[in-house]
Amino acid sequence: MMKLDSPWFDGIRAAKKPSQAEAKAIPGGCDHPGCAQKGEFKAPKGRDREGQYFNFCVQHVREYNQSYNYFRNMDDDQIQAWQKDSLTGHRPTWTMGVNKQGSARPHSTHPRYANWNFADPYNLFGKEPGRPAEPQKASRTLKKVELNALQELGVEETATAEEIKTRFKTLVKRLHPDANGGDRGTEDKLRAVIQAYNYLKQAGLC
Repeated sequence: MMKLDSPWFDGIRAAKKPSQAEAKAIPGGCDHPGCAQKGEFKAPKGRDREGQYFNFCVQHVREYNQSYNYFRNMDDDQIQAWQKDSLTGHRPTWTMGVNKQGSARPHSTHPRYANWNFADPYNLFGKEPGRPAEPQKASRTLKKVELNALQELGVEETATAEEIKTRFKTLVKRLHPDANGGDRGTEDKLRAVIQAYNYLKQAGLC
């Protein structure tokens, strides 16, 4: 009969089931405190820790995604600045001059046309030297690229600046991966929406 204090008996004892604390130390375990499941699903750690991820089981990754908000504690201006910088990979950029030579060209006047009854919204006949007449809002003419940008946001050609801004914020919240359980399938659409909005902003439409 084998003695209980025999070293041979110790060698054939059944392995003890690891505690939850021990299971956490196992490589590939769920990062949620006290969880002994496998951490098969990645979840981003958040702003200022880009490229770093938690490893969760399916239950805890769902809980984490529901409460995760990358833009937490950021106001609207900070969010828009982040979105604009994201188009260039957050690299520094410089503003290019816009038609500097054009602004230096002399404007000529034509007194002979002073009594003519016609509209000259682009100041082709020099009614006000050095200052083009303001375009008529009721019949604004949009470029093709501006129309495409409005269509990308899903708004009408006559949309006001406030309507464009409101639509943009709605689309950003809807398409951001954080609002889709970490699904990055909408990133291309989100990037197109941000690019369209920034173009409309530069064009003075919002």
